[in-house]
Amino acid sequence: MDKIVSTLEKLERLHRSLLDVCVKKTEVIKESDIEGLNNMLKSEQTHIAAIERLEQQRQVEVTDYLRAKGFAPTEAPTVAQLIEAAPTDQKEALQQMRTRLIAVIDELKKRNDLNQKMIFQSLQFVNITLDLVQPRPEQMNYSSDIGGQAPQQQKKSYFDSQA
Repeated sequence: MDKIVSTLEKLERLHRSLLDVCVKKTEVIKESDIEGLNNMLKSEQTHIAAIERLEQQRQVEVTDYLRAKGFAPTEAPTVAQLIEAAPTDQKEALQQMRTRLIAVIDELKKRNDLNQKMIFQSLQFVNITLDLVQPRPEQMNYSSDIGGQAPQQQKKSYFDSQA
């Protein structure tokens, strides 16, 4: 059981560290720092890989523990299943760890949603700016030629690129 508790504590620390990276990422997005954003993404990927490894380790440890206690573990055993099988003196501590971990994961989801919305808005701004600088032709389909001449398209732009 001590190995499982240790793994859960490591998972919580890694998730908190990932949350710190996400908070920094928000600031980098606000500053429109592309290089900083790339660094944040690399850091996130490193954290996620470590979390995945720890989660696999936790699942193996919980499966082994449940089997030793005579329970039939599922393919991906949960902390809730562990709490049910745990001795009464450890249930409260495990429940608190589970609650803290869920809280950190919820905060991570909220922060990721915020970052995703900010990036989407930045992309919309870039697209609007490009549309103003490089207007699209108004007519994109075929039309009849009058006297063998192709219809002329008028350029309409808020930005005069020939000036």
